[in-house]
Amino acid sequence: MANALRRIMLSEVPTIAIDLVEIEVNSTVLNDEFIAHRLGLIPLVSDRAMDMRFSRDCDACDGDGQCVHCSVEFQLSVRCDEDQTVDVTSADLISSDPMVVPVDVALAAARTEGFDSAENKGIIIVKLRRGQELRLRAIARKGIGKDHAKWSPAATVTYMYEPDIYINEDMMGSLTLEEKISWVESSPTKVFDIDPDTHQVKVVDAEAYTYDDEVIKKAEAMGKPGLVEITGREDSFIFTVESTGAVKASQIVINAIEVLKQKLDAVRLSEDTVEADEQFGELGAHMRGG
Repeated sequence: MANALRRIMLSEVPTIAIDLVEIEVNSTVLNDEFIAHRLGLIPLVSDRAMDMRFSRDCDACDGDGQCVHCSVEFQLSVRCDEDQTVDVTSADLISSDPMVVPVDVALAAARTEGFDSAENKGIIIVKLRRGQELRLRAIARKGIGKDHAKWSPAATVTYMYEPDIYINEDMMGSLTLEEKISWVESSPTKVFDIDPDTHQVKVVDAEAYTYDDEVIKKAEAMGKPGLVEITGREDSFIFTVESTGAVKASQIVINAIEVLKQKLDAVRLSEDTVEADEQFGELGAHMRGG
C-alpha cells in the first residue's frame, strides 16, 4: 500500500501544464517544437487541478482552450529592438487565470524584490538578438504524470519503515564516556546524543536513521554485539516528498490519498458487478448494458 501511494504521487496526482502551443511569430534560433517542449516543462501553480476537468472529458468545449473548466490560456509576445541580448522567460507568460501562473513567478510575487535580482529573473525559454521576435499562444491543461512527465507534481518520492530503536542500557552503562562518544559519532546522521548531565546515550531523532547499520557494526567492533537493536515497523512509514512546486508536498500526499480512495472504490464496484453477474447471470450483464 505504501508503494502504491508513492507511485500515485509520482504519476497520478493531476497538475496543470502547457499542452498546446500556437506560434504566430518565431524568428529565434530555436525551432517551434523546441520552444513548445520547453514551455511544457515549466511548472505551473496547480492548486485547482483537482477541481478542473480533463480536456478529453469536458463537455463544455471542443478543446480549443476557450473553456474555464478544463484549460488556461497563456499569451507571450517579446521582441528585441536593442543590441543587448533579451531573455524570454516564464515571467513573460501572461495567464488568463491569475491562480495558474509559473511557479517561479508566484514565488517572486510573494517577495518584494520581484524579478529585479539575477536569481529571480524566471526560467529562460529562449534568448533574442536584435530584430528577433517570439509571439505565441499556449493552452495549459490538466494531466497526470502517467501521460507525460511534465504533469508529474513530484521530482522524487521515497519512503522507508519507521525505525524502532532499542538500546541495551546494561551494555551501554559498561562503556566509558570516550567509547560512548565514539559510538554515537559512528552514525552518519544525528540519531543519538549523550546527555551532558547523566552521560547516558539517548535517541534524539529516530527518523534520521537511514538503515546504514553503522552503529551496529561499530558495536560489534567494540566487542558489544547487541548493544543496539534496530528494526523497521511494518505498520508505519516515513515518506520524503520533493515537489516540483506545482503542488505543495503536503497537498501531494493528500491528493494521492484521494486518488487511491477513488481507485479502491472502483475496485469494490467492479467486485460488486462480478458478484451480480454470477448471481443474476445474463440479466446482470444486461442491466449493465452488456
